Amino acid sequence: MIEQTLILIKPDGLKKSLTGNILTRLSETKLKIVGAKVIRVSRELAEKHYAHLKGKPFFEELIKYLTGELHQTPRVLAMVYEGEEAIAKVKKLAGATNPEEAEPTSIRGAYGRILTSGIFENAIHASSGLREAEGEIKLWFKPEELVSHLYPVEEAVKEKIKELIWA
Repeated sequence: MIEQTLILIKPDGLKKSLTGNILTRLSETKLKIVGAKVIRVSRELAEKHYAHLKGKPFFEELIKYLTGELHQTPRVLAMVYEGEEAIAKVKKLAGATNPEEAEPTSIRGAYGRILTSGIFENAIHASSGLREAEGEIKLWFKPEELVSHLYPVEEAVKEKIKELIWA
């Protein structure tokens, strides 16, 4: 089945210059990239991404991790990959969320670690299932940022939208 999955190379992965290594590993899946961008993650976006963990004792630390505050690098590389069994292929390649439990040949096994605070510094995020992938892709990407319409879209006219433009 053709699926889409969100992949994030988190701030620690970017700070350690692991982007090339991770992309090389992802190329082994034979999936295709249908969207990619480097983004400064706002607190609001991080909270929405980790909404299912709100109330956990490590939530605030997790937000600092994803926004880059923990590593003094406010960047994440967000990508959407598409292809046959994309979610399972990427999850297997990423490895277990806990780097100590991840296969040593997985991305998290090779590059992850656990901080003294208990936060898993695991370099990469990958969607866990179809519903999660769709929600995450819609959270991180606008339809026009992807090379194809993965989900139904509609045209909308919006007025009084404040945005930055080139001076």
